Amino acid sequence: MKICILSDSHDRGPMMAAAVATAKAEGAEAVIHCGDIIGGNTLKASLKHGLPIHAVHGNNLGDPVSIARIACHSEGQLHYHGQDAAIELGGRRIFLTHYPHIGHGMACTGDYDLVCCGHSHETEIRQQANIKGGLTWLVNPGTVAGLGAPTATWIFGDLATLKFEIRELAPESATKQ
Repeated sequence: MKICILSDSHDRGPMMAAAVATAKAEGAEAVIHCGDIIGGNTLKASLKHGLPIHAVHGNNLGDPVSIARIACHSEGQLHYHGQDAAIELGGRRIFLTHYPHIGHGMACTGDYDLVCCGHSHETEIRQQANIKGGLTWLVNPGTVAGLGAPTATWIFGDLATLKFEIRELAPESATKQ
């Protein structure tokens, strides 16, 4: 199962939708959003692509009531988990959080195949040694909004092979959605 992992959209709905559209065109079947969505309108263009979206809060809550309302009326497409989430996709155990330090701690438990975080606006893909003697993937897609970063980024992941690739969002794609 291929997935789109993104974070820190900060009310830049067209940029988020451009990443989701690209991921879907490449076979993604789900989206993980690691927080700082801000407002419900940020999600509307992405929801039109028909992929299930799993999202957590972040530190910039914006309008969580609006986002929760959209989730309630999305016929199961938007899963708004709150502060963090433990989910299963493609047979993999995945933990979502906004904060890198919490992501690091959860990766160290060895309870998950993949831990996704955001907040820093800095991309990272690495394996973290865990207390069970194995390795857990820890990924941070940076910011799909491109705020405080050299470019807007997201991650394309393949859960079958546990391969992850940082993608840059083309500047013109923000206006095409």
